[in-house]
Amino acid sequence: MEERPVPGACVWLEPGLRRVLAPNPSPMTHWGTNSYILGEGEVAVIDPGPDLPAHRDALLAALRPGERISVILVTHAHRDHSPLALPLAALVRTEVLAFGPADAGRSPRMAELAAEGIGGGEGVDAGFAPHRCLSDGERVCGPDWEIEALHTPGHFGNHLCFAWGDRCFSGDHAMGWASSLVSPPDGDMGAYMASLERLARRPWRVLHPGHGAPVTDPAHRLAWLASHRREREASLLATLAQGPATLKDLTGRVYADTPSELLPAAARNLLAHLIHLTERGAVTAGPGTLEDAIYTMLDDDRRR
Repeated sequence: MEERPVPGACVWLEPGLRRVLAPNPSPMTHWGTNSYILGEGEVAVIDPGPDLPAHRDALLAALRPGERISVILVTHAHRDHSPLALPLAALVRTEVLAFGPADAGRSPRMAELAAEGIGGGEGVDAGFAPHRCLSDGERVCGPDWEIEALHTPGHFGNHLCFAWGDRCFSGDHAMGWASSLVSPPDGDMGAYMASLERLARRPWRVLHPGHGAPVTDPAHRLAWLASHRREREASLLATLAQGPATLKDLTGRVYADTPSELLPAAARNLLAHLIHLTERGAVTAGPGTLEDAIYTMLDDDRRR
């Protein structure tokens, strides 16, 4: 297990790859945000992180004499990943590439829920908009590096992972220290599971996540993350089998052992599961908003 890195320090993870940790630790960001510098000479910065002068200066100090940032890549528009992107791009005169603005990549159902004003928005960099949008499968190249953009919605609608050979910059979709927050309408549990399955089909050697240490057993970790979500869904259904309940009641019962400060995030994850179950016809919700509704599990004869 990697020891906790020092914020601002430049760490070479392997030839051609440096990491600089942002000074923004929290229960949701672990040690802080990992910003990556890919290549040598003409480099890419992946997830420049929060707009903090100390972190901006640390990223610039991590460059060798004569090196320049030729492109800035953003996995997704959360405030711990994207806010420094545009100011840094203006400073070094380059462009920011991402899947799209903060509301890009939502499914029709999530777009509908957003229009209805469903809660969420935890840490969203709402004003984020890249200079250029990357499509799924598009490649970006430097003199000594090439990456492929993989659209992996779930944690966030505009989330990208970046494939670098058999290594993956996995953003917040797959991390080693914790599972991801999936908070509607920006988070989508059905999309999250599909994106996990997509990542699992590739023979990765290592995942470089947005937070925490490199994941050196990617196949095992991706399988665990999928299993964890299936187990959480099974626990939710078992609780609903005892009778209809609200989101608040379900959170207290399904996450009975979770520290109180993490229960708001747990409730958002559970809401994502409930929306996914209603879409599949396994659960009904009503009356009122999805956050205040009473949820009822349907028996097999009534499921569509």
